[in-house]
Amino acid sequence: MGVSGSGKTTLGRALAEELGWTFLDADDFHPPANVAKMAAGAALSDEDRWPWLDRLADELRTLDGRGRHVVLACSALKQAYRDRLKRAGELRWAYLRGDAATIEPRLAARRGHYMPASLLASQFATLEEPAEAIVVDIRKSIAAQVAQIAASLRSTV
Repeated sequence: MGVSGSGKTTLGRALAEELGWTFLDADDFHPPANVAKMAAGAALSDEDRWPWLDRLADELRTLDGRGRHVVLACSALKQAYRDRLKRAGELRWAYLRGDAATIEPRLAARRGHYMPASLLASQFATLEEPAEAIVVDIRKSIAAQVAQIAASLRSTV
């Protein structure tokens, strides 16, 4: 979890490959209205997010019922959002921590994504850092981030 541009998708894919788990990108579950709103430069409201979070929780629950472990790349910026996702069952959080100075150039270089760099400030304004999470410094290499998270998960799974 983390703000846009923190590396959730890149890291999530690499982590899922390392662990042999299923990878899901929460961005793929947004309804078209949410995507259009963000593409237009407007931040989502909680009312926009609840159905999306419920859809994600349903998908996680379904996969868990099939005995599959999942890496989900999801902003989950507020504790209330993380609580909503926890309806799916037991979850562990990896918080990709970074600052605007690190993330802004990433967003500026990103192509083909609907989330404009102009919404980064609203993401940081919404962010509630999790009390219980594997905290990852996004300035580290992807390999180092994967190793940190995988070691933590393996010690508890």
